[in-house]
Amino acid sequence: MKELILVIDDSKTTRNIVSFILKSNGYKVITAEDGIEGLEKLYSNADVALIIVDVNMPRMDGFTFIKNVRQQDAYKDLPIIILSTESEDEDIKTGIKLGANIYLVKPVSKEVLIKSVKMLLGKRKSKSGE
Repeated sequence: MKELILVIDDSKTTRNIVSFILKSNGYKVITAEDGIEGLEKLYSNADVALIIVDVNMPRMDGFTFIKNVRQQDAYKDLPIIILSTESEDEDIKTGIKLGANIYLVKPVSKEVLIKSVKMLLGKRKSKSGE
């Protein structure tokens, strides 16, 4: 069973690149253009194993999206990676404080992205005893 990853970014190019990297490493991917669509996709796909989200997006930004996700018990342990051009310490601290597991700054190498995904999904498996 391939794990499903939700990629949320308002840049079509970024969504396509990240999706390609993930798919070529054996993951299933669904995408959303902003936090509102991201929440809709999350709620309609119970098997999402991990979320990769940008910070700056229209309608709902990544920080607000993470706040919404973390307020719900069902998603409090769902791994979240922020992938953003925002590299200020303040942004990174905010992202982690809100509940992101990892904060990556664009551009990110495919090796770092896959390593981060594998690490978070591995932790999840050992927690749930699979």
